[in-house]
Amino acid sequence: MAIVLNETQEMLRDSALAFLKERAPIAALRKLRDARDATGFSRELWAGFAELGFAGVLVPEQYGGSGLGAVEAGVIMEAIGRTLAPSPFFSTALVGAALLARLGSAAQKERLLPAIAQGRHLTALAIDEHGSHRPERQSLRASAGEGGYVLDGCKVFVVDGHVADTLIVVARTAGADDDAQGITLFLVPRDAAGVEVERTVMADATNAARIRFAGVRVPAEAVLGSVDQGAAPLGEVLDLARAALASELLGVGDEAFARTLQYLKERPQFGKLIGEFQALQHRAAQLFTDLEITRALVLRTQQRLDEDAEPPRALVAAAKARAGTTATLAVQEGVQMHGGIGMTDAFEIGFFMKRARTLQVLLGDANYHADRWAALRGY
Repeated sequence: MAIVLNETQEMLRDSALAFLKERAPIAALRKLRDARDATGFSRELWAGFAELGFAGVLVPEQYGGSGLGAVEAGVIMEAIGRTLAPSPFFSTALVGAALLARLGSAAQKERLLPAIAQGRHLTALAIDEHGSHRPERQSLRASAGEGGYVLDGCKVFVVDGHVADTLIVVARTAGADDDAQGITLFLVPRDAAGVEVERTVMADATNAARIRFAGVRVPAEAVLGSVDQGAAPLGEVLDLARAALASELLGVGDEAFARTLQYLKERPQFGKLIGEFQALQHRAAQLFTDLEITRALVLRTQQRLDEDAEPPRALVAAAKARAGTTATLAVQEGVQMHGGIGMTDAFEIGFFMKRARTLQVLLGDANYHADRWAALRGY
């Protein structure tokens, strides 16, 4: 398959980017941040996502969605990266919808997927328990009790956890903390008794939460998928999410590069435009090359996710690692080439640096995925 978008995917990309540029400029992000908005995103904007079908991109058609794939989710994430639009797309339309579509019972799908596609229900994945991404280590316990389970433990870095209607909680139901198996997923209402949510605002002004589960009782019907068998399908959805994050990182890097290139063409210094200096031209050319290589890798990864029955885990690791390093280079070069004004909050280029840093660590940074790639390749 050619590593290019087809006509439909290009139309989706252009539609998402045009919508977000009009409805979610960076000025809107700045306003939300400065006002210390309790939600952290625009509900009106999210309703617009739903009207255009973006919220249901991974929801099967029988539940009111589009039933599309990783490439289509990726082009929307890239548009989000270019505009830095705060929204629950990643936590709900991507991770939540994918887990429910793969693992949900008929009743769970019927209850939640149409509401997600219509923008009426938000989800958040509660997986990490440490300062860095370690999905293989799960110590939050779900103990079987009369008619259901009791959850005890803590989760951190739960993206959009403070606004989610339903938390998708990764819990241990068997084995030791580091065992690969014995993992079960649960659907837990955020307002359930014993759930304590502390909102945390990340460096880029987007949302996460620390959540404590203290004797939280859920019925057996709250299990998502099969008991003790959640690790494998969870890993597949995490790889889908990592590939999507690679697209968002690519969007961040692309926009930072475009703004920097424009600045090089406009900023005079020493009697000429700074873009005429050969040293800056070389740095810009190198960055352009890195972005194009990353673009091809990310798109091919998403195509493979849509094509292959066997998840391309090593390719996902490579895409997330390279997208992280490329976006980091793009935002660092952007700030440096803008000079002193690039270091100020008054100028927008710094917002891209903050978003790149947050996306880097989400679901594993470049070092994590380089190590994962090496292990999967037998090194």
